[in-house]
Amino acid sequence: MTPDVHGETITVPAAYGDTEMYVTRPAAADESPLPGVLFITDVIGLRPRTRAMADRIASWGYVVAVPHLFYRYGTADEWAPADDPLLPGALGAFFRAAMPRASTLTFDVARADLVSYLDALRSVPGVSSGPIGVTGYCMGGRLALNLAAARPAEVAAVGIFHTGKLVTEDSDSPHLHLVDIDAFVLAIHADKDRSLPRTAIARFEHALISSGVTHSATVYPGAEHGYTMSDIPAYHHEACEHHFTELEALFRRTLTT
Repeated sequence: MTPDVHGETITVPAAYGDTEMYVTRPAAADESPLPGVLFITDVIGLRPRTRAMADRIASWGYVVAVPHLFYRYGTADEWAPADDPLLPGALGAFFRAAMPRASTLTFDVARADLVSYLDALRSVPGVSSGPIGVTGYCMGGRLALNLAAARPAEVAAVGIFHTGKLVTEDSDSPHLHLVDIDAFVLAIHADKDRSLPRTAIARFEHALISSGVTHSATVYPGAEHGYTMSDIPAYHHEACEHHFTELEALFRRTLTT
């Protein structure tokens, strides 16, 4: 069933130029302000699938914004895979071209963008002045944590799903930057995610606890990296629906008008 929402793409300022942002809200909403949610995509970016996911979240009673993260390299359409990612070899070809460019979105560069996106969401008409929710997918989960640490007084809830590289040996590893987060963190890892092995899951859980972060961290059995994305081969319907259920409950608990 298609959610009854109204979505539009607007142009907003980012740290190093303007970018596209898809904004969606319930179509039948009255004029009362609604809580804002920032949706941070995977490396494949702003596309029909992530817009549809944002629409579903908006139907719960939120204004949801999805920024195009890779504006330095062109529009969202120019960034997107040239071929259907479900076709054999198409996703691999996209990653080979995209990953070197995506790696330029370092911790500090990304943080400058992220606070701009949050400010842009705040400026959207009809967004309440209350707490913000953030949901991030794959690399977007790392960015969601980055933003929560940058703006702890504003971000009340963070969902991260099939997010890899949460524990690395680098100084900007996400597990080293949790202490500033005041948000409730919901993490649903993928059982078959090669970018987040069991040892890393355990270390990330330890870091959440030691940093005093209120959280729920689980592993979905049989799911692969990318399990929420129906436009790639890793999609796992049951795991995806579970993520929506848990995310809706998180936002219902933490975001108020």
